[in-house]
Amino acid sequence: MNAKVAVLGTLRFPPERLDEVLPHLQQLIAATYRSDGCIAYDAALDPFDKGLIRFCELWPDHESLARHLQAPHIAPWRAVTRHCGLIARQFVAYDVSGSQQV
Repeated sequence: MNAKVAVLGTLRFPPERLDEVLPHLQQLIAATYRSDGCIAYDAALDPFDKGLIRFCELWPDHESLARHLQAPHIAPWRAVTRHCGLIARQFVAYDVSGSQQV
């Protein structure tokens, strides 16, 4: 399946709260793969910037991404992020329907 939408983003937490965040992030990723139709949904801790989680997502279309943002598991995830001291959130969606693999 070819991706038409790529999402890059970051969430920043107090570094001492990451151990609390990670089990919930794992649940979010599993639920997203299970029910939201994503092609890829990856998250990684930045090894040089403690407290920063980087996201890379690939979606088949904008409609799938929009459904994901309204999925039942998103509201609890957002509540957890607030509870765990979310400092900053930045996500950008890019149209990659005309892109070529290199």
